Amino acid sequence: MNLISIVTSALLTENVVLTKFLGICPFMGVSTKRRNAISMGISVMLVVTLSSIITWTLYHFLLVPTKTEYLKTVLFVLVIASLVQLLEIILKRYFKQIHDMLGLYLPLITTNCAVLGIVLLNINNDYNFIEMLTYSICSSLGFTLVIYIFSSMREKINNSDVPQPFKGHPIALITAAIMALLFSRYV
Repeated sequence: MNLISIVTSALLTENVVLTKFLGICPFMGVSTKRRNAISMGISVMLVVTLSSIITWTLYHFLLVPTKTEYLKTVLFVLVIASLVQLLEIILKRYFKQIHDMLGLYLPLITTNCAVLGIVLLNINNDYNFIEMLTYSICSSLGFTLVIYIFSSMREKINNSDVPQPFKGHPIALITAAIMALLFSRYV
C-alpha cells in the first residue's frame, strides 16, 4: 500500500472513529467543547505515535522471533498503559503548563480503544516501519479532526432550538451518524 493511500484512508475514508467505531467514548464524552477536543486530540496523537513505535518494535524484534505473537494484545495494553503513566509523570514534573492543559485527558487515553485499535491495525495490516508511522500519525490526526469538527457542531447545536426529545445525546448521535456517512468511502 502506498503512503498516499494510507494517509487518505487513515484521515478520511477509514477514520477510526467514524468507520471502525473506535474511541466512541471520548468522541461523545469529550467533544462538548472545541478546547476539550483539541486537548484530547493532542494527547491521542502523542500516545498513539509513541506506543505504535514501541509496540511495532517489540512485535517484530521480540514476539515474532520467539513465536509468541499471541501475546501481542496483552503486551500492547501494558505498553500503552505504561506509556500514558510515564508521559503523565514527565509532563507533570517538567512541563507543568502542558500537563495542566491536558490534565484529565491524559489518563483517559489508557482506556481509549482507538489507541489500541490503531496499534493492532499496524500489525494486522503488516505495515513496515514507515507505513506504521504514517498510519499512526494520520489516524490520530483523523481522530483529532473528527472530534474537533464534532465539537464545533455540538457547540452550535447546544445553542440551537432542538426539540426536547432530541436534546443531548440523541442529537449528538444523529450528528455522528451523518458525519460517518460523509466520511465513508461508500457514499
